[in-house]
Amino acid sequence: MPILNWLTREEDIKTASQAPYRLLEDVPELSYGESDTGNMLIQGDNLDALKALLPYYAGKVQCIFIDPPYNTRSAFEHYDDNLEHAQWLAMMYPRLELLREFLCEDGSIWITIDDNEGHYLKVITDEIFGRSNFVTNIVWQKSYTSNQTAKHISDTHDHLLLYAKSFDLLHLGKLPRTEEQISKFKNPDNDPRGPWKAENLSAGKFYSAGQFKIIGPTGLDFLPPRNRYWRCNEEQYKKWLDEGRITFGLSGTGRPMLKKYLHEMEDGLRANTWWKHEEFGSNKEASIDLKALFKDADEVFQTPKPEKLLQRIISLATQPGDLILDSFLGSATTTAVAHKMGRRYIGIEMGDQAITHCVPRVKKVIDGEQGGISKSVEWKGGGGFRFYRLGDPVFDESGHVSPGIRFSTLAAHLWFSETGHPLVGKAERPFLGEHDGTAYYLLFNGILGDKRPDGGNILTSRILAEIPSFDGPKIVFGEGCRMGAERLAQERITFRHIPYEIKAR
Repeated sequence: MPILNWLTREEDIKTASQAPYRLLEDVPELSYGESDTGNMLIQGDNLDALKALLPYYAGKVQCIFIDPPYNTRSAFEHYDDNLEHAQWLAMMYPRLELLREFLCEDGSIWITIDDNEGHYLKVITDEIFGRSNFVTNIVWQKSYTSNQTAKHISDTHDHLLLYAKSFDLLHLGKLPRTEEQISKFKNPDNDPRGPWKAENLSAGKFYSAGQFKIIGPTGLDFLPPRNRYWRCNEEQYKKWLDEGRITFGLSGTGRPMLKKYLHEMEDGLRANTWWKHEEFGSNKEASIDLKALFKDADEVFQTPKPEKLLQRIISLATQPGDLILDSFLGSATTTAVAHKMGRRYIGIEMGDQAITHCVPRVKKVIDGEQGGISKSVEWKGGGGFRFYRLGDPVFDESGHVSPGIRFSTLAAHLWFSETGHPLVGKAERPFLGEHDGTAYYLLFNGILGDKRPDGGNILTSRILAEIPSFDGPKIVFGEGCRMGAERLAQERITFRHIPYEIKAR
């Protein structure tokens, strides 16, 4: 398969593997609502944040949506969107590599982009996700008016590249029928089966049994149009006729048509690749919604994505309770829509707007704000999220736990990694808590007041007697273990060595 080369490619394809593992530090004062929802907002560079999340979210994300900088040669206040082409590729490649690892086997990633880098993005995503896992390129009508100041042709669309983790395992939902589509079903003859619409009884594909003569109710003869064939054989036609499913129009002189009843149609329609602004929203619509929430929104995000667009993506790609990830969170549209639709989410934003815009926007959602899609999904409020910042690297250059890592910080990291839930309160003792019948312990940084080599960081019979007992399976993290396998099994202890079994998870 052809690959894309650029000046720093050889260095850039190693960036993801060389990024350090960092801890996520809980920031309670910026969290809001219920604490155990699993929803996360993270402030920090998204490459480091993704690496920090990978040990416990690899293979668990159903849908990824990202709206990366477009490299449009224009300067935005909060994004350097004027990167050289090679720099843009250097930024995107390692992040896409990491993002792929987060997807479930039946998951999907959706990436918005315009023509400045869209075709180059397609080449590197083919390389990373596999060309066979490319699903489609959706064209979204982001603007419904032409820009008369454009030099040549006004740009009114964006691309939306869709890839599956595994093409054969991907299952996408369908879009609900619009009121306009439903209005095409009528019942002019008071059919007891309800509203219907007439569909062509002929088709262009050759069908040898579909070449018979039909006699209408007024005696008129009908044959298939030239180079076309009835879509059924004569036996099936007579069955439909007996069931009242064939119509010749109210006058009885029209060409035979097949009735399609609204109540028999599947729930929803298969999405196509042309997404009109009327159904999927526009940049202008999104800007209006943001201005209603934040007076200076137009100064921060010039081309935000509308909630309708994210609603369609999330409804196609996920079910309630699924996990969604956006590592270029921007104005927090993804997390706002995911929250209203009952999905779990992780949103990553590196700038100050993580605090000035992402946090207050999702707080407004929790409080029940009625903008965007709220009314259509009957949103009333509720839920919550936890806010995190990136902490220090877990390991120093020699592979040991960094000296600056505090006990409480590492404890919170391990608890979240093991249980999938944030640790409530600040850890100040080896016993971190019990979850689903298993107790978790951490022996680190002299927590028992003994930093000697054979002291409180090493699991021994003496240390085991000092820490709180638990009648059940136990997982103990420590810098060493002096207890044999038979004794560990007797005590129902699984020992995990620091740093190696932290880094591996």
